[in-house]
Amino acid sequence: MNFQRIVLPILGVVVVAVAWRAYGWPGVALAGGGIVMWMLLHFTRMMKVLQRASARPVGFCDSAVMLNAKLRPGVNLLHVMAMTRALGEQVSPKEQQPELYRWTDGSGSHVTCEFLHGKLVKWVLFRPQAAADEGQTPAA
Repeated sequence: MNFQRIVLPILGVVVVAVAWRAYGWPGVALAGGGIVMWMLLHFTRMMKVLQRASARPVGFCDSAVMLNAKLRPGVNLLHVMAMTRALGEQVSPKEQQPELYRWTDGSGSHVTCEFLHGKLVKWVLFRPQAAADEGQTPAA
């Protein structure tokens, strides 16, 4: 169960109630203005991430290895899109849980991420064998 969907509206009502009790209508106006400002900041961040992602190819990232190092369980899809600056290539069927997205870099390495209800559950890094062999030097 997603507690944020329950806790955040209740917290907003509590803030408005405390503001009413302490300062009356001016307090309600101040609390309401603060809540609206917080919502606008989140909306603006989401729009900026989507604007940056629209300028890049779907499923592309600069480095799959660096993306793999930065990922943490529980982050949302928007956060991963902000890190990669691109929409992920959807691997799973639409509207089916869990959702699988893939980001590929120029060397052919890719990270496949599994999201359950919008939160990152696990991810897998794939590196082609040719890329792994380039770093090794032949024995003389």
